[in-house]
Amino acid sequence: MLDACAELVDEVGYEGLTTTLLAERAEVAIGSVYQFFPDKRAIVQALTLRTLESYLQRLDERFASDDLSDWWDGVDAAIDEYITMHRTVPGFRTLHFGDVVDLHLLDEQRDNNGVIADQLARLLTERFGLDGVPDFRFHLEVAVEAADALIKLAFRRRPEGDERVQVEARALVREYLHRQLDARTEAAQPG
Repeated sequence: MLDACAELVDEVGYEGLTTTLLAERAEVAIGSVYQFFPDKRAIVQALTLRTLESYLQRLDERFASDDLSDWWDGVDAAIDEYITMHRTVPGFRTLHFGDVVDLHLLDEQRDNNGVIADQLARLLTERFGLDGVPDFRFHLEVAVEAADALIKLAFRRRPEGDERVQVEARALVREYLHRQLDARTEAAQPG
């Protein structure tokens, strides 16, 4: 049902999605849809959570490789995976991480990009030992918001993503994080 939901969201958008359409596409009885999901919001929330898990799994794999030599490589990997998912994962281009439906779809207490920033902070801290860097989580959330907005712009401009906008998104995030974090990272290092 989630695969059918992803396809439909790309075809008709969130507003056009109905449980009836979903049941038809998934080739299940409408009662089966309601057995698992009370409404279309719950279906989209489940799809969004699955997408978040996939994104984090992709990043875990990238972070586990030896190709990342510093924290910026991890940020770059996060941007790469976000762009790749826009291009390849059904439903992602429309839903992203659920903000089209509800800014608090992933977590009632934090907005969706805040959840993403928390997960990125965890991964970056584990991989690059960034604990103790002052305001790290805050600056990462600002960077996530900026990157998200610019990547959405790139895909509104061109179906495959406007490369010029993507380059600018990377440059903006890189410059911002370097300016905010490099001095703090050095200050937090022992010795």
